[in-house]
Amino acid sequence: MCISLIREAAQSGCRLEKACDELGVSLRTLQRWVGTGDVVLADRRTTTVRPQPGNKLSAAERQQILEVANSEEFASLPPSQIVPGLADRGVYLASESSFYRVLRSASQQHHRGRARKPSTRVVTSHCATAPNQVWSWDITWVPAAVKGRYYYWYMMLDVFSRKIVGHEVHEAESTELAALLMRRVSLAEGLAGRPLVLHSDNGSPMKGATMLATLENLGVVASFSRPRVSNDNAFAESLFRTCKYRPDYPRRPFASVDEARGWTQRFVRWYNHEHKHSALKFVTPAQRHSGVAAAVLTQRKAVYAQARARNPQRWTRSTRNWELKDEVWLNPERMQPEELKQFA
Repeated sequence: MCISLIREAAQSGCRLEKACDELGVSLRTLQRWVGTGDVVLADRRTTTVRPQPGNKLSAAERQQILEVANSEEFASLPPSQIVPGLADRGVYLASESSFYRVLRSASQQHHRGRARKPSTRVVTSHCATAPNQVWSWDITWVPAAVKGRYYYWYMMLDVFSRKIVGHEVHEAESTELAALLMRRVSLAEGLAGRPLVLHSDNGSPMKGATMLATLENLGVVASFSRPRVSNDNAFAESLFRTCKYRPDYPRRPFASVDEARGWTQRFVRWYNHEHKHSALKFVTPAQRHSGVAAAVLTQRKAVYAQARARNPQRWTRSTRNWELKDEVWLNPERMQPEELKQFA
């Protein structure tokens, strides 16, 4: 009928585009209806009511598929396992694709029964508001005099204060040595009965049975980096870079393990008690760890206030910000944006 009316209007001198607009169709729609010749094709509008296909599953058949898929026997199996299993019994309900289509329309196209969806990532976000709440640890190689041989520096760092709370150099890398270091550092810091998160990468010493058992006995929560993500343990990696780019870092390999231990002892002493850390408003990690950093920063703030009072014309804006945040996040990017807004 639409085609007849449009043709009649065109024969009377009306433009096709104007005639189509009067009926609410486009010129392209008319061209699809007519085709390449004068033969009228079927109506292809999406709003057209079309006859239902004769091979469509009935409501009873769809319900039967759902009941079978959710039965105790098949609740944990995908359709690719269900359909062959039914065929072996001489039963055919529908094809595998029909099973998937019915489950998807019923919002059941996911792991059903006891099966759980595999975890896509491991959450490694932790917040420290005081010392000895979140630690980060790792092992790095330091070269030995024998070519191809290395010594292993075990290091544990407090994320809140950046203080190196424990370290040792050994000739081997093992979970037993890591567990012994953890026990010693726990005693030195007095962690008995205090919650602690220990973050590391996925190395074998970190995930060994001896180390994990030690952490469990000490009440320490183990946290690990995401697989194949190199920057989830950034605090420890950054410290190792600071170490190996020091001006006094040996240019030649260490002649013995005792020499390596002596140098790392001097570095840790400098780092903890002399190094003014840029992430800590240039107080030392030891000052932050012991709680005297607030007094040091208050004194600096007073010095700047006095300097501004003496020469106010030199200060076009506020004095330097010496406020140090009371929260330090380990991998905050792993949190959802909505959760991070409350800490902005």
